[in-house]
Amino acid sequence: MTSTAPLDLGNREFWNAPWAERYAGFAALRATEGLPAYAEPEFPGFEPGPGFRVITRHADVEEVSRNPDRFCSGNGAVSILDLPAEAHEFFGSLISMDAPRHTKIRRIAAGAFTPKRITGLVDDVERIAGEVLDRARATAAAHGGEFDLVTEIAAPLPLLLICDMMGIPESRRDDVFTWSNMILAGDDPEYVSENPLQDYLTAGAGLSGLMTELAAAAEANPRDDVLSALVHGEVDGERLSHQEIASFFILLCVAGNETTRNAVTHGVWGLHQDPAAKQAWIDDIEGVTPTAVDEIVRWASPINWMRRTVVADTTVGDVPVGAGEKLLLVYGSANRDDAVFTDPDRLDLRRSPNPHHGFGAHGPHFCLGAHLARREAGVMFRRLLTGMGDLEVVGEPDRLSSIFVNGIKHLPVRLPSAA
Repeated sequence: MTSTAPLDLGNREFWNAPWAERYAGFAALRATEGLPAYAEPEFPGFEPGPGFRVITRHADVEEVSRNPDRFCSGNGAVSILDLPAEAHEFFGSLISMDAPRHTKIRRIAAGAFTPKRITGLVDDVERIAGEVLDRARATAAAHGGEFDLVTEIAAPLPLLLICDMMGIPESRRDDVFTWSNMILAGDDPEYVSENPLQDYLTAGAGLSGLMTELAAAAEANPRDDVLSALVHGEVDGERLSHQEIASFFILLCVAGNETTRNAVTHGVWGLHQDPAAKQAWIDDIEGVTPTAVDEIVRWASPINWMRRTVVADTTVGDVPVGAGEKLLLVYGSANRDDAVFTDPDRLDLRRSPNPHHGFGAHGPHFCLGAHLARREAGVMFRRLLTGMGDLEVVGEPDRLSSIFVNGIKHLPVRLPSAA
């Protein structure tokens, strides 16, 4: 399959280019007739595949997402390249499943998040956010007011919540942080070696082994937490296996971590670029926060894309696609489609309505934790703006080298009040 467009979305250099160039490229693709096709990226340990086509328009992403009978996830959702069997053992969770298995497992997983437990998790978000900011302020005080927003604030918040939810002991949380970074790393040399596939498998095995061990303990001695609810939950008399619970945990560490982590980081960067918007939010915290969080997720688009595979010859819009073709749903493009969003490159904190695809498009794979992720980001921004209103960005974002995650690894900030 050869490219029919001047850009190359199979080349990681496109994804590493400045954001403005990327979004200009997306705009050009949305204006291109048809569905542009590309060769698959080269990646150590993988054989080249047949190529893929990109879905860049908001309406087309919506159509593909709402029709899993025509566009399946079971052949792989998080990789353009077909993953080897051993990788599916760790990463074959809900996100890469189709009905009926997907439906049953999602029902069991959703059953673990009862209204009572969600209320408790919201309380946990408030507590963890306070603890994270207290530690960040102490770090700032010890370093002349300067610290890394990502490592001190944006990354710990979602990961600590996930660890609490799943009963991860304090002694193993550094392992979870390290392994999660490896899985999310793309080919970034800060986190992976020259053999990234082996690193992903090592990290997946580590997380899977830890969760299998904890699931066995929760089966014998259930507690009032999400892990125990997953272990003992059932639908039609069927329970999740320990491996399925481990795969779900890996999904939490990836999707549940990365969306919040990068929404907070991108949001702080966006407010740095628009001080008037930041001040307007500070002046009306309660009024702005509900729309601001969704707008930050739209503007940031923390996950670049998800993959679907065409089940049988069909169309997307009016464009024919053939059985077996790989389609990339490019969320960062759909979220800036000017057919849907006015002035889409602007971070408009009061934007409403805001039908963005930052948590995926509506359909069976819409993010199960979207409500909790919104809550996490909302709590953190409320606390940042009221308790650290003088926080200032003092350097450029250090971006993750990844075609899948629109990540920021480090963002240097300064807190003058702590200096």
